[in-house]
Amino acid sequence: MVSSSFPTNLQDWKGRFIYNLAEALARQPDLALRLWAPPGNLPAHINTAATSSELKWIHEMTENGGIAHLLRKHPIQGLWWATGLLWRLHQTFRREQQSDIIHVNWLQNALPLLGTKTPLVISVLGSDMTMLQLPGVKALLRRVFQQRKTIITPNADWMITPIKKMFGDLADIQFVSFGVDQIWFDIIRTPVQPSLWITVTRITQKKIGTLFEWGEGLFDDNRQLHLFGPMQETLPLPPWVIYHGPTHPLDLAQNWFPKATGLLTLSQHDEGCPQVMLEAMAAGLPIIASDLPAHRDLILHQQTGCLARTKDETAVALEWLEQSEPNQIVGATAKALIKKTVGTWDDCAARYHSLYRRILDQ
Repeated sequence: MVSSSFPTNLQDWKGRFIYNLAEALARQPDLALRLWAPPGNLPAHINTAATSSELKWIHEMTENGGIAHLLRKHPIQGLWWATGLLWRLHQTFRREQQSDIIHVNWLQNALPLLGTKTPLVISVLGSDMTMLQLPGVKALLRRVFQQRKTIITPNADWMITPIKKMFGDLADIQFVSFGVDQIWFDIIRTPVQPSLWITVTRITQKKIGTLFEWGEGLFDDNRQLHLFGPMQETLPLPPWVIYHGPTHPLDLAQNWFPKATGLLTLSQHDEGCPQVMLEAMAAGLPIIASDLPAHRDLILHQQTGCLARTKDETAVALEWLEQSEPNQIVGATAKALIKKTVGTWDDCAARYHSLYRRILDQ
């Protein structure tokens, strides 16, 4: 398995879903996993596929913000890092040709597979859809897929149609949702007064979206907004925002989600299937979200949350979900939906395990 993001420790927010997925895969029967990723505490029964020099290099890359951040904010420097990543993956894939399957997270990490034939499973995330618009990327990926059996697994339903148009003649396209840790399902909520709303996001202009604009006048001491996440772009924070800096899942699960009124995300970013929304819904936490394809995949309006297209719609949703009965009903409906359609990380690993079997049978 290949990933360009991985948490350095249990408190790190970066690449947490990769740790959870790898840990669950390692619990699957008859599966031995080698992971090529930034250095961190590997789950039990997983070996690293990276050399010591590769670990040192990729750690430095992630400390500088990661490939997506570098390409977005420092294009020339980002291109240098991207070239270095692809070259190291090229060397890795040739070392690992005895593997039965290569599982790649993020489409760009599959480009260095050119010239090999190992069967391929790819987890596609929201940021991949932007990367596919770059000149030449689709053509290179098609060459990669032509050389092997390939299954492409978007983690959000809305991505299936465009990916089928691009690659459906060369690869199987199979939606596979990520999982949720059991700790989220175990949360029992007791919302506090004054109402307490939470936003968990990397702080960039697109991730914040319309939050600061629409939130003006809607939040004060009697309706609080608590913001969690790393400051990746320098944005001025309004005085009514209570900023806590980066966080980690255990802090949210133990100290914030149980007493929160709901989760608020007004992102305009290219989202796939936001993990924090899955976790909030699993905890029974109502969500107010911007009207993006990724959010429409999860939110049934006024059933598992609310979709907001204007400031007025945001205000109406806040007032409605601050009432005890709608809050509890929407939260319980969201929890039931995630239990049924997403499940735990072990459920996710089992879905991938069946795809590994399918591709080997082929």
